[in-house]
Amino acid sequence: MAKYRIVTPAGASFTVAGGGYALESEALAELDAEIVEAPTDTAGFIAAARTADAIYAKGIPITREIIDNLENCRLIALGSVGVDSVDVKAATERGIPVTNIPDTFIEEVADHAMMLLLAGFRRLIEQDRMARDGRWKEGRPALLKIPRLMGQTLGFISFGRVARAVARRAAPFGLRMMAYDPFVEELQISEYGVQPATLSEVLSQSDFVSMHAPARPEVHHMLKEQHFRQMKPSAIFINTGRGPTVDEAALIKALQEGWIAHAALDVLEVEPPSPDNPILRMENVTLTAHVASASARFDEARKRRVGHELALVLSGKWPMSCVNPAVLQNTSLRRWQPIGMGRGPNS
Repeated sequence: MAKYRIVTPAGASFTVAGGGYALESEALAELDAEIVEAPTDTAGFIAAARTADAIYAKGIPITREIIDNLENCRLIALGSVGVDSVDVKAATERGIPVTNIPDTFIEEVADHAMMLLLAGFRRLIEQDRMARDGRWKEGRPALLKIPRLMGQTLGFISFGRVARAVARRAAPFGLRMMAYDPFVEELQISEYGVQPATLSEVLSQSDFVSMHAPARPEVHHMLKEQHFRQMKPSAIFINTGRGPTVDEAALIKALQEGWIAHAALDVLEVEPPSPDNPILRMENVTLTAHVASASARFDEARKRRVGHELALVLSGKWPMSCVNPAVLQNTSLRRWQPIGMGRGPNS
């Protein structure tokens, strides 16, 4: 039996099943640690994970019920940017660090957000259908109603890593940019050529509103009907963050009644969507299936990062990216980073 036992729900988290845990285990090779799969039902998982040294969270919600039954857990590690699948509050109350991988897929998501902006603005899907359906002469007149991109305003709601990467991409297109984020210093926002603003200013002045807020309880349905009513009738709403941050019924109403012109979405409130979701049949919506972070490096990068975090904590060191860093001071883990890493407890 290995010295350290890491328990994970059976099955893959993001991609197809199979492949094992060789990439995660690279960093664990010197620690005599094993990754063990457990049943995905709550009772079965609790029985298997009760004495585990760490949890590799994927596939199922790691709820308060699960966390309260962990007797020896030193870490809950996630292979994603979002942490909404783990009850972080419950983990914090139990003194268990929770880690994510906040900087692994930033460039991919930023590329995708910029793609959605351009595709929505130039009505790519509509133009593609016209070309394929023999409506060749209809394409140009449709675009004659649309202004040029240069000089338009892009507004960000939340200005974290992805939004900042989008700002770097948008600047050469000549877009004016503004951002609402009460948790980021105004000077840090302005360093990207972006004007700090209130939420109302972003909504009312922007030609593109790009949503980047994480899925946390405090921002559930952050954007409601009254917010979409503040937007320009010509505005395009882009979401590559999390679907539940938006009241989807309000967004559908805004699109149906012409409060806004278009939505370009990688995320929805319920995924996959129900076949009767009106968004699936709306011509003024561009959709992708929550794929913004995907690229050839996706699996390898996230799996190795999870293994690295597990190895750090099991060897008695602070993790790199702890989403509840207050717990670290009350653990036996030691701070080891010689310089600030610009994130987490060591920033």
